[in-house]
Amino acid sequence: MTEQSAKGKPEESPERTKIQTKYSGLRHLWIKLIGMFVVIMVLMSALGVIEVQISAREHYQAQVTAEIANSAASEQTLIGPLLAIHYKTKSPEASGFDPETGRRFASSEKIYEHVVYVPARKLKIHGRSSVERRYRGIYQARLFHLDAEAGGNFEVDANIIGIPNGYSLVEGSATAAILFGITDLRGLDTDPEVLVDGKPLHFVTPTDKRFENVISGNRLEIDLGAWQSGQARDIAFSFPLKLTGTESLSIAPTAGNNEIQLDSDWKHPSFNGRFLPRERTVSATGFSAKWEISQLARNLESALKGEREVLSIDFMDPVNIYLQAERAVKYGILFVVLTFAAFFVNEILRRRSMHLMQYLLVGLALAIFFLLLVALSEQLSFALSYLVSAIACVGLIVGYLAGVFGSWRLASAFGAGLAGLYGMLFAILQLEDLALLMGSLLLFAALAATMLSTRRIDWNHLMQDARAEVA
Repeated sequence: MTEQSAKGKPEESPERTKIQTKYSGLRHLWIKLIGMFVVIMVLMSALGVIEVQISAREHYQAQVTAEIANSAASEQTLIGPLLAIHYKTKSPEASGFDPETGRRFASSEKIYEHVVYVPARKLKIHGRSSVERRYRGIYQARLFHLDAEAGGNFEVDANIIGIPNGYSLVEGSATAAILFGITDLRGLDTDPEVLVDGKPLHFVTPTDKRFENVISGNRLEIDLGAWQSGQARDIAFSFPLKLTGTESLSIAPTAGNNEIQLDSDWKHPSFNGRFLPRERTVSATGFSAKWEISQLARNLESALKGEREVLSIDFMDPVNIYLQAERAVKYGILFVVLTFAAFFVNEILRRRSMHLMQYLLVGLALAIFFLLLVALSEQLSFALSYLVSAIACVGLIVGYLAGVFGSWRLASAFGAGLAGLYGMLFAILQLEDLALLMGSLLLFAALAATMLSTRRIDWNHLMQDARAEVA
């Protein structure tokens, strides 16, 4: 038996042992980092499932709003009033010679229909709206009730009816009507009495097609009867307007000069459309807004379609829980990454390893916060739900980490950091316009804290001792 076999394997040199330890430590460090990455991917999937659930609840909310609108009245757009004149012209008789038959012939006259419309010279709408909440289970929609007075006048030129050269007006064919467009006629609370030059009249639903395509949506008409051509007229009108709708009111400024003033007890209006109020005040008791729009600022053809050329008020929900929860979930991965980074730095500084399962459990506790937030905010106010969810999750994590670290003091320090993160997130949710700035500052602060806490670490030495430190 040789000396080598008698003594077993030859002893490895110190240099070889050092190299093996170095690469073994490097391997274990990378295994830990890859394991953390896998855990983060699993938690991202969990956050994605929560976000899908939030979207589903938001969809249910939209369905309830649509159902309430179907049983009450939908969003409303007002167009007009507008004066429309319908008339007919006939072409002159014409004669000719047919060379094939050698006979003269006379063509019959043709009848053409025309519609000319006149926007109001002035239009004033002054009113007040109140908002009512309608519930279906835990979901709700907001109905507005408008109580307003509308008035103005039409200035009609004597030559408003244009007749081409050689044509003639069909006798008795000229008729006029005042048109008014409303998106959902079910929202009219009463049959308003309309004063036209002091004469009381009423809107009716049209049965003929004279003015079928003049304005969009459902139209109402006041038949003014026969129209005398060649005569200038000034027609004054006024009527009360009591209207109900769901969540949004729009008005198309079709007049030459439009003055619209609305007051409301709703404290959270959103002014949209192409025209913003010239004056507005929003306070704890409601809002007041005034628009002054001239014909120079609007396009009449677009206004009659009731699409782009409108002023709009949305009686919006002050706290859209699903929108805020969805925005909060988008910061969920930031919570996970920052927490895991803090754990990893703690492992390095304290030279005490945490198992990947412990990372996963803490990450799941962070993710469950967002599900709790949505569930509670459907029953409580958003701020209270956020506070309760944050306290529950921070308390759970602190209690768990106290056992992991064997120190309530260290676990409480982590809890204080998480509480700060939750506070920062709540501030970001309230300051939507500053969300990017706040998020950037949070990331910068986290990076700065990591760099400062690890600035004295000898990473080369750490790699050599990684087996003992992160195994």
